[in-house]
Amino acid sequence: MKFRSKILPGKKSKWRRIAIVSIGIVTGLGFFMAKEASLVSYMSDSPQACVNCHVMTPVYNSWMHSSHREQASCNDCHVPHDNIVNTYFFKAQDGLLHASVFTARAEPEVMFMREASEEVVQNNCIRCHIQQVTQVKYNGWLQDHTENRIERKCWSCHQEVPHGTVHGISTIRSNISPIPTDNVETVIPKWLENQIEQNETSKD
Repeated sequence: MKFRSKILPGKKSKWRRIAIVSIGIVTGLGFFMAKEASLVSYMSDSPQACVNCHVMTPVYNSWMHSSHREQASCNDCHVPHDNIVNTYFFKAQDGLLHASVFTARAEPEVMFMREASEEVVQNNCIRCHIQQVTQVKYNGWLQDHTENRIERKCWSCHQEVPHGTVHGISTIRSNISPIPTDNVETVIPKWLENQIEQNETSKD
C-alpha cells in the first residue's frame, strides 16, 4: 500500500521557498559575522589578530613594549608547536572559548591562563630558552639544575615577562588601540621627528 503525502503541491513550494530564504539568511549572517569578527585573521601569525577583541589591548601594548616583541609573537608563546594539526586545533578551541566569553560579556577583571594554556606556554618557554635550561656548566654546583628549572613555572620567577605587572582590563580606558606596525619604519611621530631635526640644525 502506497502512502500519499498529505502536503498539497502548492504548500510544498511554499515550504521550499521558506527553507531557501531561511538558509540564505543564516548563511548571510554567518558570512557577515565572519567578516565583522575578522575570522580569517585568526589563521595568521599576526599579533594584530589578538586585538580584534578590545579587552586584549593592554596585553598587546605591554607585549609591544617588551623585549619579546623582537623575537616572539602571540602564537609563538600561546600556541603549541609540536605539529600543525595540534596548533590549529588548539587555536580553534581557545578562540571559540574566548569568543564565547567575550560575546557573553563574561570576561573577568583580571585574566589568567587555563591549565591547558599554562602547559603550552611553559613548553614554549623551554623550547625557546632550552640553552639556559640545560646549561651543563651549572650542573656542577646547582643540584638538579635542569629539573628545578623545568618542573616549576617559568613565570613563578619571571612574573613581568612579557606583559608587565598591570593585568586588569579596567586599564583599557587609558589604552589606545595599537596601529599596525608591519609597514611602519619608525614609531616616532612626524612632529617629533621635525623637532629633532630642528634641534640638530640649531646645534650646528
